[in-house]
Amino acid sequence: MIRPRIGLALGSGSARGCAHIGIIDALLEAGIEPDIICGTSIGALVGAAHVAGRLPALQQWVEAATWRDVASLFDVRLSGGGLIDGKRVTELLGTLGIAAPIESYSKPFAAVATDLRTGREIWLQAGPIDEAVRASLALPGIFSPVALDSKWLVDGGLTNPVPVSVCRALGAEVVIAVNLNGDLLGRRFQDEANLPAGPEHISGEFVQRMLNQLPASLQDHAAQIASRLLTKGPTAPGYFDVLTNSINIMQDQITRSRLAGAPPHVLLVPRLADFGLMEFNRAKEAIAEGRACVQQALPMLQRYK
Repeated sequence: MIRPRIGLALGSGSARGCAHIGIIDALLEAGIEPDIICGTSIGALVGAAHVAGRLPALQQWVEAATWRDVASLFDVRLSGGGLIDGKRVTELLGTLGIAAPIESYSKPFAAVATDLRTGREIWLQAGPIDEAVRASLALPGIFSPVALDSKWLVDGGLTNPVPVSVCRALGAEVVIAVNLNGDLLGRRFQDEANLPAGPEHISGEFVQRMLNQLPASLQDHAAQIASRLLTKGPTAPGYFDVLTNSINIMQDQITRSRLAGAPPHVLLVPRLADFGLMEFNRAKEAIAEGRACVQQALPMLQRYK
C-alpha cells in the first residue's frame, strides 16, 4: 500500500509555537514523516527550521533563551508601522542557518502572510526562507510590516491561522494540523503582581528599549506615561492583558471559521492556555506539551504511516 502524502499545517500562536518543536520530534519518532510543511507566524518559523534541517539548533536556542535574550530581538523603532523592526529576528534565523531560498530545500514549504492593502492571504513559496518567515511573523502593532514583491505583508494569522488549505493546495493527501489557540478564551487575566520583577521581565526590557529611542529630555516624562499605561488598575486589565487577550479572541474566531471550512484529517490541540504571548523562556514546557499531544493522538496518527 502506498503511503499518502502527508502535510503538516503549523498554526500561529507566538511563544506557544515552541510546542511545534515537540510535535515534529514526536511525529518523526513515531515514523510519521511530513512531506509538505506549511506554517503561519511562529508555525512558519518552526516549519522553516525543520525544512532547513535546523530544528535541533532552534530548539537549543529557545531552551536556553532568557527574558533578556528574547528582549534583545526587539529592535524598537518609533516609525514604520510597528514597534519592532524585526531585522534582528531575521539575523537570528541566518545565525541558525535558516536563510536559503525556499525552492532549494527538498520538501515543499509555504509561509502564510497577509497583504495589508487587500486583506488577502499570501503564500510565500519562493525566495529566501528567512524573509518569508519574517513576513509571516509581522503581528500588526508589534512588528513592522514587510515590503515584499511590491506588497506590504503582515502576520498570516489575520487570514489563515492554521494553514490546512495551503497544505492541500500543495498536494497533501492527509493533513495533520496544529491549533495553538484552542483553549485560550476564558483564561483569567494574568496578575501582573506575580510576574518576575526587574530587568529580566520582558515588558520592562521592551519599554526601556522604547524609552531609549527618545531624546534624553523626554525620557523622564515618557517613563511616567508608560508607567501609568502599563500599570494594572484595581478593576481594569492592564495594557498587555488587553493586547494579548484581544489577539487571542481574534485568532480563535478566525481559526474556528477556517477549520470548519477546511477540516484536517488530524487536529492536534496542545494545552497551552497559561502561556503568555512572549513567554519563550518557557520553551521546554511547551515542547513537552507538544510531545504529549502527539502521544495522545498516536492511535489516530498511526493509520497514516
